[in-house]
Amino acid sequence: MPVTTDDEITMAAGGVPHSIEKICLRMWKPLYRYVYYKVQNREEAEDITQETFVRVFAYWKKQKLDFDKWPGFLRTVALNILRDRWRQKKRRGVSIDFEKINPGQMVSVDEQKTVTQRLQIENALAKIGEEQRKILDLRLIQGYTVAETARFTGKSEAAVRTAQYRALKALSQILDNNE
Repeated sequence: MPVTTDDEITMAAGGVPHSIEKICLRMWKPLYRYVYYKVQNREEAEDITQETFVRVFAYWKKQKLDFDKWPGFLRTVALNILRDRWRQKKRRGVSIDFEKINPGQMVSVDEQKTVTQRLQIENALAKIGEEQRKILDLRLIQGYTVAETARFTGKSEAAVRTAQYRALKALSQILDNNE
């Protein structure tokens, strides 16, 4: 961030409008870039940058500030504002306009997609060998460990791992070719 003199900061902290404007003009772009990198949204970055300056100047009127560290202080305040917004969004969750959504249509689209995916997977499983299908069933569907699967199939653990890898790779290729 550009260097600002201690006198400018002192006058800005005292509320001198010309100094406040000078500091804001000098520091706006670097701080905005820092915030924009974090949020990737122009409007939100502008809001956070503006709010940062408001909070920093309010703080400077109340507290003594270490002039050597004030650009870092600006970034820290901006980051705290950003974190507060993220926490609020997390608590509120995603807003949905239920007036624009037809629940029956959404359910049927989701069900159709699920059925289609399931049929594609079943067709792909039918194209791989019986032994690979059995290992995938034991490992992925029934949730057995490699050791338990090896015991059930009479193979070594390394052979089970290799067979599982090859089966998944074959399934992936079959599914990629079908799309």
